[in-house]
Amino acid sequence: MAKASEIKVGNILRFNNELVTVTEILHRTPGKGGAFYLGKFRNIKTGKIVEARLGTDEQVEICRVETNDYQYLYEEGDYFVVMDNVSFEQFNVPKALFGPSARFLKEGMDVIVSFESEEPIMAQAPNFVELEITYAEPAVKGDTSSGAQKYATTENGVEIKVPLFVNLGDKVKVDTRTGEYVERVK
Repeated sequence: MAKASEIKVGNILRFNNELVTVTEILHRTPGKGGAFYLGKFRNIKTGKIVEARLGTDEQVEICRVETNDYQYLYEEGDYFVVMDNVSFEQFNVPKALFGPSARFLKEGMDVIVSFESEEPIMAQAPNFVELEITYAEPAVKGDTSSGAQKYATTENGVEIKVPLFVNLGDKVKVDTRTGEYVERVK
């Protein structure tokens, strides 16, 4: 347990039995009454912002969170199985923690997972992945307006928009945060 005065931006707290990350903390000393802290916390599971007023001596629980690189092994129902690169221990991480970037994961890829007392609380896929195109619509001759795009399917079944010059068998770099094509890889 720690005092409210020891909270810093980026800390992960257990607040009202929920895990929250501190996004903003302000110290206020009004002319009348005692000093206090105003905090903005983001709920890790739901993403909601919670505002709270804490007394300077109020006790809060700062959680110990371990964040490491893990290797994505395979999918199992609603979970992804990841392996610690050092101890080779395997963990089940809920797909929902990866958000929309989960669809771009492929076996053997490195991911970042945060654990709080043996429970995964946050997961992040790499920002960019290289995927092979397994199907691409044929380009229409004469359709060369600037920025013309067509649909293509990647090796893990995700459909993305790519420029007309991308063909079957090409490797492309995709931004996992937006799902957009970045560049063709040689």
